[in-house]
Amino acid sequence: MRPEQLNPLFVEADALEGVGPKLRKPLEKLGLARVKDFAYHLPERFVLRHAVENLDQASVGEQIVVALTPVEQRASAGRGPFRVLAEDALGNICALTYFGRASYSARKQLPLGEKRWIAGRLDQYGQMLQIVHPDHVEEESSRLAGKLVEPVYRLAEGLTQPRVAGLVAQALARAPELPEWIEPTLLDRQKWPAWRDALVLAHKDEHAAARDRLAYDELLASSLALMLVKESNRTRRGQSLRGDGSLRAKLQLPFGLTGAQKRSIAEIEGDMAQGHPMLRLLQGDVGAGKTVVALESMLVAVEAGTQAAMLAPTEILARQHFETIRRLAAPTGVNVALFTGRDKGRARESILMGLVDGSIDIVIGTHAIFQEAVAYRNLGLVVIDEQHRFGVGQRLMLTQKGRVTPHCLAMTATPIPRTLTLAQYGEMDVSRLDEMPPGRQAIDTRVISIERLADVVSGIERHIAGGQQAYWVCPMVRENEGEDLAAAEARFASLRERFGEDVVLVHGQLKPEVKDAAMERFASGQAKVLVATTVIEVGVDVPNATLMVIEQAERFGLAQLHQLRGRVGRGSEKSVCLLLRGNELSETAKQRLALMRETQDGFRIAEEDLELRGGGELLGTRQSGESAFNVATLDQIQRLLPLAHDDARLLIERDGGLASPRGAAARLLLYLFERDWGVQLLRGG
Repeated sequence: MRPEQLNPLFVEADALEGVGPKLRKPLEKLGLARVKDFAYHLPERFVLRHAVENLDQASVGEQIVVALTPVEQRASAGRGPFRVLAEDALGNICALTYFGRASYSARKQLPLGEKRWIAGRLDQYGQMLQIVHPDHVEEESSRLAGKLVEPVYRLAEGLTQPRVAGLVAQALARAPELPEWIEPTLLDRQKWPAWRDALVLAHKDEHAAARDRLAYDELLASSLALMLVKESNRTRRGQSLRGDGSLRAKLQLPFGLTGAQKRSIAEIEGDMAQGHPMLRLLQGDVGAGKTVVALESMLVAVEAGTQAAMLAPTEILARQHFETIRRLAAPTGVNVALFTGRDKGRARESILMGLVDGSIDIVIGTHAIFQEAVAYRNLGLVVIDEQHRFGVGQRLMLTQKGRVTPHCLAMTATPIPRTLTLAQYGEMDVSRLDEMPPGRQAIDTRVISIERLADVVSGIERHIAGGQQAYWVCPMVRENEGEDLAAAEARFASLRERFGEDVVLVHGQLKPEVKDAAMERFASGQAKVLVATTVIEVGVDVPNATLMVIEQAERFGLAQLHQLRGRVGRGSEKSVCLLLRGNELSETAKQRLALMRETQDGFRIAEEDLELRGGGELLGTRQSGESAFNVATLDQIQRLLPLAHDDARLLIERDGGLASPRGAAARLLLYLFERDWGVQLLRGG
């Protein structure tokens, strides 16, 4: 149960003055649902304004505060702008320009002949100076005195900077004083302010120490929670599973295992033989052979007299794994079943009975395999594919299905830089598949200008005529006004015009059944071209698809491009990946695309992407729709995570854990950042 001290922060946004049904929707788009969310909605940047006595003292492009007197109002015909011409103390004219509904308030705010203090960016329109949508219009200069340095927040349609700033101010006023959870000598050494002070300062100006303090808090909460999971896991009773090799000896794999696969299998075998549950992450590049390692691990569990379950994030991926594993495991005689939410009636009952009586050795499916109604005779191993789709809390829930906590092997096809593995998977031991199986063909990767679009479409026509299939990936679903980004719907329409029913469309905004039907048409070969957004980044395995076109490739991160490229090259035919680029590329974009041509080593790409992105997004997290951190930037993670990790270890090993006075404060921290599953584990452990 959440500590009472934190209740003021977890009150719904409606408690703030001015938040009603109309504002709730745009606020939810920004993830602002509770008071705490506003307090941590940190400014993206700050506006520094220059107070001037007249426009001669200002430069075009500068943020200024100046006194102006409206002398004329000009309304345009139709949807044109509304302009108020105003003069400064020297008689210089500046147009205050408003578009849309904002013109109504402008008429009231700017009466003719009455001086007003204006804050905004000075621009030029033709020969005339102008300020478009002034940030502030005040009757007295004193009311703008505090606006010379002003935060700029991320907005959604229907919100303004002053409105968000006002709600943030209310949230900060509600923030309680909390006891200190950071180790005192570290706090002094870093010269960090107290928690509440840091929160306030971070909204006032570019206060690096305050920002670092808040990022550190989030990293400490994460490190501590993951460490508690690891500690708790070590004290739990598990099943010591030792396979005799009888089933694995019957496998007739079409290829030899790589050294990395053999090493990973040995690590997993060693973990499963222990008396406490395994918690291991298997990192493997696209095509590195994770499925075979998973099969060998599941056969160890079956050899030891238990069952194994494999969880996939989508039904399509579950079916693919089922077909692959059933085929590979056929010589062993092991009973492999598929179970998804679609199974009804007798088929469902038959699977449920098989799991209870133990006649099903391995079950593969979606989250349906862990529903309350599903019981196992003796679940010994849980394999979770595409681990980044499931949170730690979910993973812990899944492992409650065994009479004794089963072993857990999580897998990810997103290579993660070593510096970030600790941040996301600090509670797990890690195995890496850093070798590719023999015979895996390199994918021919080319960078092509968007101006050659017609040639690419003609190439697809020849490709289809040759009996093969192709992907076409776009960076968004539909085009935004004023942007020239490729849109999946527009591209689908143009390709459908050329190739008819052979083209299908998949994106995240489609209903699951519509999306699944399109994917199945493509997987079965009925459709020849799949137009998609990055929803196909993981989990689609169509060996006959040998061409990948990625439009506006410079818009994607390296790790994402690598994942998309990995959708082809899965059969015996040579595969090609075409990176369609725009005409204006930044230096970083050029480096990214050059690296994609140069290498297919996912781990190298992940490390390079980390360097190129700088303070950008986390690899494989935000670009997969999930982010482990809301406050800490990539730069802060790299700088501060080692400190947070050491501090968390110190708290557990030296400072008495959560039972000590500092531990009590750290417990508040875990609840503050909603890592309280770490606390629940201690209670239930």
